[in-house]
Amino acid sequence: MEPIKFGTDGWRAIIAQEYTVENVKRVAEGTARWLTQNNKTKVVIGHDCRFGGQLFTETTTRVLGAYGIKVFMPKQFVSTPMVSLGVVKLKADLGVVITASHNPPSYNGFKLKSHFGGPSLPQDIAAVEALIPDVPVNIALPTLSEMHAKGLLEYVDLETMYVNHVEANFDMKTIRKINYKIAYDAMYGAGQSAMMRLLPKSKMVTLHCEYNPGMNGQAPEPIHRNLTKLSSIIKNDDKIKLGIANDGDADRIGMYDEDGNFVDSHHILLLLLLYLKKYKNLTGKVVITFSVTDKMKRMAEKFGLPYEVTKIGFKYIAEIMTQEDVLVGGEESGGLAVKGHIPERDGIWIGLMILEFMAKTGKTLKQLIQEVYDEVGPFASDRDDLHLTEAQKQGIIKACKSGEYHSLGKFKVESTENIDGYKFNLSKDEWVMLRPSGTEPVLRVYAQAPTLAAARVLLDATQETILKN
Repeated sequence: MEPIKFGTDGWRAIIAQEYTVENVKRVAEGTARWLTQNNKTKVVIGHDCRFGGQLFTETTTRVLGAYGIKVFMPKQFVSTPMVSLGVVKLKADLGVVITASHNPPSYNGFKLKSHFGGPSLPQDIAAVEALIPDVPVNIALPTLSEMHAKGLLEYVDLETMYVNHVEANFDMKTIRKINYKIAYDAMYGAGQSAMMRLLPKSKMVTLHCEYNPGMNGQAPEPIHRNLTKLSSIIKNDDKIKLGIANDGDADRIGMYDEDGNFVDSHHILLLLLLYLKKYKNLTGKVVITFSVTDKMKRMAEKFGLPYEVTKIGFKYIAEIMTQEDVLVGGEESGGLAVKGHIPERDGIWIGLMILEFMAKTGKTLKQLIQEVYDEVGPFASDRDDLHLTEAQKQGIIKACKSGEYHSLGKFKVESTENIDGYKFNLSKDEWVMLRPSGTEPVLRVYAQAPTLAAARVLLDATQETILKN
């Protein structure tokens, strides 16, 4: 059988091809071996709304049970942050989430969460990966009933645990008093139930908030091209002042202002930093991944805060959050985290924090973004995902390594950075970055410029340059 490898954020594969019951057993086996070797005995497990989630969760649970490991499991779908919070609240040793996050609905996956309530550390993931057997081990698996009878399976309500945690940490009274509506797109994902519990129905316009594992064939990634219906609804309803969208396992977020304009993660990170430092007078380090706007550095410097740039992958941010006092951390792809919560990206939590910012200041999202621009200057970001052959992708990366790109179209490259991928710094607050995806056969191309139209010009020039051979 093929070796199973964990990518940037867990193991992901296409259901019924590589992602099968037998292969999930193999990954569960490696996880159980690692737990046993490290004298760890308790696991929280959950799944999102994808096809086969319950089956794969129960399969994993039974393998863990065969090793005498106690499992805490909800009876319904949950978000990834609910599992991570559950690990902390239940004092477990590990979390397992059956999810492929924002990948297309044909995928499922297997994420590992550490005892501190965030992504498992890279060295622990590597250790689990090394223990995955080449073929499923032929051992007798207990039934769920047998595990429950022996005290090895406990059913828990992770969603209610999470909702109560939100209630204790936000000014929900002020939030619920808003005199406008919020449009929420769950993208058929695991955030749907909790958001409808937390916010008044009279103030919500909901979209794709039902159980549909096929997701109408749409990848549940909260980026604008996947959210045009949400944008249109906001544009056509003057009562809606904010749009929130979460991905499949609700750890990522995309937002819209009152005009139906997409607000990306770069802007959300800046809003969070503005709120927490300028308005709430909190301090701490700013940690961002390589593809995030350099405006975060500028605002951190302006506020006198230390900052650090990491490789792509929230696990790198989470590791720093467990060791240092971090105020805001985040990545371009919608995974954001803040002080006062678990070291985990959480799309619902971040959405509520921006809503609280609006509710407490009485300002619209557009007005708050203008405050950001007053601090660091205006900018826009965009991204293309190029589906290329492996040969094309490797050829482009090789050209990057050998320093062949001195210009991108008419834009001269002034300097290059290669923390994770290749960033080409141009003039006038403009840059382009190339990086192969860690989970999909895709080359991601990022651009920043003063306006969205200018960013589009940069992306087109870059494509023309790198694809001309």
